Amino acid sequence: MKVTFEIKVYENDWKYILYGNYLEKLINNCNHDFFLKQLIINNVNDVNEVLKYAEKKVTDGVIDKIIVVNSHEKIVLKYFNLEKDSFNGGFNYSIAELTGIYFCETDYLFHFSSDSFVNNIGFDWIKKAVENLEKDDRFIVANPTWNNNFEEAKNEAHCEIDDFYVGYGFSDQCYLIKSEVFKSQIYSEKNIDSERYPNYGGELFEKRVDAFMRNINNLRITSKEVSYIHVNFPKKSFLNIFKPYNLYVAKKRLK
Repeated sequence: MKVTFEIKVYENDWKYILYGNYLEKLINNCNHDFFLKQLIINNVNDVNEVLKYAEKKVTDGVIDKIIVVNSHEKIVLKYFNLEKDSFNGGFNYSIAELTGIYFCETDYLFHFSSDSFVNNIGFDWIKKAVENLEKDDRFIVANPTWNNNFEEAKNEAHCEIDDFYVGYGFSDQCYLIKSEVFKSQIYSEKNIDSERYPNYGGELFEKRVDAFMRNINNLRITSKEVSYIHVNFPKKSFLNIFKPYNLYVAKKRLK
């Protein structure tokens, strides 16, 4: 099964990802031979400036594909049979993920938000995850445990298999998904248990996925061995000029 690596960036964090070797280290830390690597650009002030650095990553062989979200907004919404107003304020939190899924060319898509990362774990957990996802049609999502909260992940699980906890739940911070399922028109479901997502996000992507999974009894498998870390970048990082200290902070996140 072929897997695409994906990361999204926006105005407040694209320099962290595209300056220096942060992105290279993040990809290498995944310890998986990705078939394709794509970068999603969303909500930036100067798309040409961002493209300049992104295209350098293509030239260097770090990524293979660049997708600018607002160039494809209409076709993506039409494909998924969605209206922009239906997100109730959550459109900007959702359209990048939907665009990445629309353009995914492989059986699986492994996604990072720009403020999430994994440290080097020394083995290919993604291969393990795909093997388990292939065994059961109910399993449509896999992810590392969030922020080293292994006990929390265990408590939320319904059961366990091999190296994974099994249960409901979905987060857009980091996910490995079956592309075929997520390319379907699954984003109009509602479920009372999915109302736990932040109100400011409206009817956002991860809330819609969570509702679909609960309504159809599809499940997520969560690694017992691997964790991703979600830590917001400092908001005042690049107000006027690029500060070397901020690049140092970004690099120190990855080990």
